Amino acid sequence: MEHKCGAPHAGTEAIADRRRNDPVAPPVKDPVCGMTVDPATAKWSHPHDGHTYYFCSNGCMTKFASDPAQYLAPSPAPLVQAAHAAPSPIADTTITAQKTEYICPMHPEVIQDHPGSCPKCGMALEPNVPAMALGIDSVAEDAPNPELAGMTRRFWVSAALSLPLLALSMSEMIPGMPLQHALGTRLIIWIELMLATPVVLWGAQPFFERGARSLVSRNLNMFTLISLGVGIAYGYSVFATLFPGLLPNLADPSSGAPPVYFEAAAVITALVLLGQVLELRARGRTAGAIKALLGLSPRTARIVRADGSEEDVALDLVQPRDLLRVRPGEKIPVDGVIVEGASAVDESMITGEPLPVGKSAGDHVIGATVNGTGSFVMRAERIGAATVLAQIVRMVAAAQRSRAPIQRLADTVSGYFVPMVMGAAVITFAAWFLVGPPPSLAHAILAAVAVLIIACPCALGLATPMAVMVGTGRGATAGVLIRNAEVLELMERVDTILVDKTGTLTEGKPRLTTVEAAPGFDESEMLRLAASVERASEHPLAAAIVAGAGDRAITLDSVVDFTSTTGAGVSANVGGRIVRVGSERIFDGAAAARDLIARADALRREAQTVVFVVIDGHPAGLIGVADPIKKSTPPALAELRADGVRVVMLTGDSRATAEAVARRLGIDEVEAEVMPQDKANVVKRLQAEGRIVAMAGDGINDAPALAQATVGIAMGTGTDVAMQSAGVTLVKGDLMGIVRARKLSRATMRTIRQNLFFAFVYNVLGVPIAAGALYPLFGLLLNPMIASAAMSASSISVIMNSLRLRKAEL
Repeated sequence: MEHKCGAPHAGTEAIADRRRNDPVAPPVKDPVCGMTVDPATAKWSHPHDGHTYYFCSNGCMTKFASDPAQYLAPSPAPLVQAAHAAPSPIADTTITAQKTEYICPMHPEVIQDHPGSCPKCGMALEPNVPAMALGIDSVAEDAPNPELAGMTRRFWVSAALSLPLLALSMSEMIPGMPLQHALGTRLIIWIELMLATPVVLWGAQPFFERGARSLVSRNLNMFTLISLGVGIAYGYSVFATLFPGLLPNLADPSSGAPPVYFEAAAVITALVLLGQVLELRARGRTAGAIKALLGLSPRTARIVRADGSEEDVALDLVQPRDLLRVRPGEKIPVDGVIVEGASAVDESMITGEPLPVGKSAGDHVIGATVNGTGSFVMRAERIGAATVLAQIVRMVAAAQRSRAPIQRLADTVSGYFVPMVMGAAVITFAAWFLVGPPPSLAHAILAAVAVLIIACPCALGLATPMAVMVGTGRGATAGVLIRNAEVLELMERVDTILVDKTGTLTEGKPRLTTVEAAPGFDESEMLRLAASVERASEHPLAAAIVAGAGDRAITLDSVVDFTSTTGAGVSANVGGRIVRVGSERIFDGAAAARDLIARADALRREAQTVVFVVIDGHPAGLIGVADPIKKSTPPALAELRADGVRVVMLTGDSRATAEAVARRLGIDEVEAEVMPQDKANVVKRLQAEGRIVAMAGDGINDAPALAQATVGIAMGTGTDVAMQSAGVTLVKGDLMGIVRARKLSRATMRTIRQNLFFAFVYNVLGVPIAAGALYPLFGLLLNPMIASAAMSASSISVIMNSLRLRKAEL
């Protein structure tokens, strides 16, 4: 049978015809091998049935000329869709490339066909098309984020100008005011103007644009407050600098200059820019999970030609029904079925099962899983967007939608607060101008500016990020890495935790746990002989047995006459003794083995995998291998239950093994033999029930569920994909970290609420005083300089309150 090196897709003839008549049409594909060929430069072509076809080489042209119908026939349907084919673990899903839409993470109803910011909240819009729809190559590249680069550049420039500006404004506090005497107050004010102008007009430009958009769309938010506060502080200060004579009642008697607030405008801008940079970096890291997943797939595949020759080709040239050679230690390129050879395949990225799975002719294999020491030939069935890995990528991309962080509380209040402040300033100005004592205009301006200055959202803007900054730092010292404020907000509300078994509850590495010898045999001797044979074996359990013997300081011997029998086990001559290791079939029905078989059944119920040993034809004992439970798991589960959290085991491992581990840990709910997309579906089902769900896992197969969960928790000992898909990473990789994360969440959220309370109450009390509420009783009118100091005091209170998190008990 001649191998079809890429039959053409439907429409190849039309493309060839169009290319011939239209010299600017796209290049066409060689109908034999599928390579892209430019008709303008192709050396080989062949006319057939009124059309001209182009080829990459003379060999392809010769094959086509000998039998054109073979290469022009429609491509056969993938074998996985045939009635006789075994179903794939994940249903086939076709993804069609489409025009990218951009959506707001906080307001999904906001959709547009180009990048930009949300008119409601001001956040940057994100692509709404799943990553795989754009093609693997398009998302694999580390394209820079222009918005992050721009915000970072604005922040550093603003910070560099704000620091000397802040120092100049604070120089009045130095006893004797030497700087004022040396330069003069007027010159210092002009220097402040020059330093502040680029910060406000260039650094804060995005905030003014978003604030203006929020006013036009009538969706007032934090950017409305920020642009208003910065704009009023800067605008008033510029007016006071250029026209000091128009504000005689505000002037300082010693200098004749009115107070200015350039430092407030610049520092607020720099702080908000810092918050934007940190947010964009955190959101940008979510793409790391997609890139890490795509990196799992090999770039090339070794194709087996019809004449028996083999060649490495780019992965995107592989077509359904191609025969591929997979050598020892290589990643399987695509989903398919083995047609020749056998091996053990590490499928832990899909199932979570720590032991490799034996595969032989007729068995299905999954792309990106890792071949063991054997070699085999497979037939490709699913390629590109139809593979299991591609579908995992799409699930992670779809699930990584940001949820609304606690900042939405500030945005909600801002919707009422901003118009109230603006209204209060207008009323204040009108009241003082119409009925105030002379000079009424000066008093009106002073009171209105004081209202706007004191209501500047500096403390409000610091309330959340300052607590998050300190809280995440405290978490890092306790081995709990938090991605963003959203995670801290949600972690305390979690009422259901799904935990993976392998690598989360257990250590994730099979170990020798049981060695029991039959009467008349010594345990150490039996283990020495069995491990000596297993050292020459490729069986998945062999490494654990050999390592266990090494841990017990047992010296192994060399073997001769090693043989392996499929389904039974291995045997060899060890120092003149014939040793067999394998399943109970090696007993050949010996009555003396009944006790060992009964004991093995009990060990299997404890989640151990058992192999038997026969020495010189006599049943010698058994060896148990298991994935040990982490020492920290039982106390962590006890604390979570005491905290009212529902714990569910969610694993791709076998039901018998999962239930055995669950019994030992007292877990009542078990979801076993669950594939990656089903894990995410379990999370969705619980969320539909109104549950706040956290998912704890460590494997690639956990990535969709980690991204879908309200809070994804990754073990620091697990894969990079899991950690990039999760909101929380536990550095030590044990469940006690979840307990610490919940305590940290409670402490941080309590601090954030206190900060927001301080900020809002400060404004509620400060605005009336600034408007002149104390003037009728005490004749006091709040100077804008005092308003600025009060604003700074509110910010300091927020900062000091946040710093208390450094001593939080976790």
